[in-house]
Amino acid sequence: MVQSTMGSGYRQGIGARQIYEALRDQILGGVFGTDGPLPSSRALALELGVSRTTVTAAHEQLLAEGFITVRQGRRPRVASAVVDRDVCRKPSKSARPIRLSAYGERIRTAAPWGRTEAGTLIADFRYGDLAPSDFPAALWKRAINAAMARRPERLTYGDPQGSRRLRTALQGYLWRSRTLRCDPEQIIIVNGSQQGLDLCARLFLDPGDRFVIENPCYAMARQIFAATGASPVPIAVDDDGLRTDLLAGTGARLAYVTPSHQFPLGGVMPIPRRHRLIEWARQHDACVIEDDYDSEYRYDINPVPPLHGLEDSDNVIYLGTISKTLSPTLRIGYLVVPHGLQDAFARAKRLTDRHSPATEQEALAALIEGGVYESHVRRMRRLNGERRRTLLDALRVTFGDRIAVEGANAGLHIVVRFPDVPRRLEPDLIETARRVGVGVRSIAPLYDSGADAVLVDHVSLMLGYSALDTRQIERGVHLLAEAFGQVRARA
Repeated sequence: MVQSTMGSGYRQGIGARQIYEALRDQILGGVFGTDGPLPSSRALALELGVSRTTVTAAHEQLLAEGFITVRQGRRPRVASAVVDRDVCRKPSKSARPIRLSAYGERIRTAAPWGRTEAGTLIADFRYGDLAPSDFPAALWKRAINAAMARRPERLTYGDPQGSRRLRTALQGYLWRSRTLRCDPEQIIIVNGSQQGLDLCARLFLDPGDRFVIENPCYAMARQIFAATGASPVPIAVDDDGLRTDLLAGTGARLAYVTPSHQFPLGGVMPIPRRHRLIEWARQHDACVIEDDYDSEYRYDINPVPPLHGLEDSDNVIYLGTISKTLSPTLRIGYLVVPHGLQDAFARAKRLTDRHSPATEQEALAALIEGGVYESHVRRMRRLNGERRRTLLDALRVTFGDRIAVEGANAGLHIVVRFPDVPRRLEPDLIETARRVGVGVRSIAPLYDSGADAVLVDHVSLMLGYSALDTRQIERGVHLLAEAFGQVRARA
């Protein structure tokens, strides 16, 4: 009976779902046998102390799934079709896994990404996070409410390129902030920069192709291009970004670059090198993906015009995002593509997810049109500039000339190198820092695993600061020094 499976202590608050699951398991386990009768709804209701309606609901679910047959005035019986119970049981541990496609295997075997437990650290210097207090919640809520109040005549799928209103607003914003000239038709709204990279990978790379990637680089860009079956060609960077003198002979179909603030080292590509990159792309019929991921944050340097703004830049695709200004949770980014490619990108976007969420697009358009977004960006630049100064001062006071700092002129992170501390101590340092309450991460995984990885022979950490207040930053640097002391004492 069902009672023996559920136990006497399980009767309190029993529902139709529990009765259904118990009967199903007993049927699959052979308790009743093929064409065997089940307890009647009246008998089972009395036994379990529930209403007949509850038992009937369980029977109806079993009937709908083909486990039982029911006749008027007779007890339910196990359906004769339920014969090979082994087919219905959970697969054994020795069962073969479902075969993935070549793309799926490349994704499955890619390097894992780090996860951090929320609220467990005193100061987490993880790059990419923003402080919740920085988000303009009241302004965003007002814009969302206004967008929701505009009732359309009917609900329909939107333009895969994105809201015309938002694309027009972005056209003006890009000209004001980056001197980038484009038409609204060239702009494709995407669900964050990651989807923009995915569309580029799908449209430009086939298995066996080659793509140029900075070394070190944004790891998820390398992974998403490699997932197509294309092979990376890592090109070293220096203080001026990607070394364009190494592009000859690569045979690459695509180059991914972060010229305005190289990720993660922070170099800014000068104009002559930018022209050489564009000339290489033009001569080899290649495409350049320009990721301008944090162009809003400039502290000690003036903005450099984007590649897309230079002459003969028809081979350049510009990628932008609001993840570093508003929130990464909103998943809004944009591509600026050459006129001849806008239809291909729109079709690829439509096949991927039809279009990005309409309400959020309208809300962002309203913020840009009213000048609210740019006012918020100025506020964020000031706040993150203060965080940056606090971090640099704390590092200088705590570590002195034992460290070298890179990439501090722009962006939301810095790279801190400890030239006298061998890299073999890095895993112990990162774990010790976590135990004392500080989250830090190595830049070593951002390098290609080939020959150039030998460049990282000492401890090198990437410290993001945009999610922390000044007190957390100061406390975090103090605790990092404490962790260093413990590791050096053990070495």
